[in-house]
Amino acid sequence: MASGDEAPAGRFWPLVGGILVADVATKYWAERALVPMHVPHDVVGDVVRFTLLYNPGAAFGLHLGSASRWIFMALTLVAVVIITRMYRQTRAGDLPRTVALAMILAGAIGNLIDRIRSDRGVVDFIDIGIGDARWPTFNVADIGVSCGALLLAWVLWREDRALAAAQASAPAPGGSSSPAAS
Repeated sequence: MASGDEAPAGRFWPLVGGILVADVATKYWAERALVPMHVPHDVVGDVVRFTLLYNPGAAFGLHLGSASRWIFMALTLVAVVIITRMYRQTRAGDLPRTVALAMILAGAIGNLIDRIRSDRGVVDFIDIGIGDARWPTFNVADIGVSCGALLLAWVLWREDRALAAAQASAPAPGGSSSPAAS
C-alpha cells in the first residue's frame, strides 16, 4: 500500500476463507449426493436444479484441448498474484474493493483446488434455467468470481471517475495566471 496503512485484512482473509470453505464443502456434498452425473435434481421446480458435472475447461465451457487443465491452472496462479497485489494496494476502510478482491480470490482458489486434485475438471452443480433454456452449470467459486468481478468493475469505475474529477479541478501545470492588463 502506497500510504503505509494496513489493508483491511480483518475483513479480507475471513471473507476469502468463508467463501472457500463454502465452495469446497458444497462441491464435496455435490460429488456424493448428486450421483449419477448429468441427472438433474429439482430444487425449485425446473428453474433451480442441482446437476453434477465436471468442467475441464473454463467458464461457459471454454476448452483449450488436452492442455486446458495446465493452462487454466497457470492463468489462475497469475490471477492470484494480480489480485493479491491489488489487495495490498487497497486503502484501509475501502470495503467494496476489499470484498470484491476477496470474492475473486476465493473463487479462483476454489476452482484451482479442483483442477489440482482431479484431471476431470472443476465440480459444477448449480443448474438454473427454464426447460431447455439453461445457464451454464456453475458452483460457489464461480459466484464469487462473477460477483466479485462485477463489484470490482464498479469500484474501479468509481475510482477512475474520482481521479478524473480531481484532475479536472486541479490547477493547470505551471500556474494559470492571466496576463496583466496594460
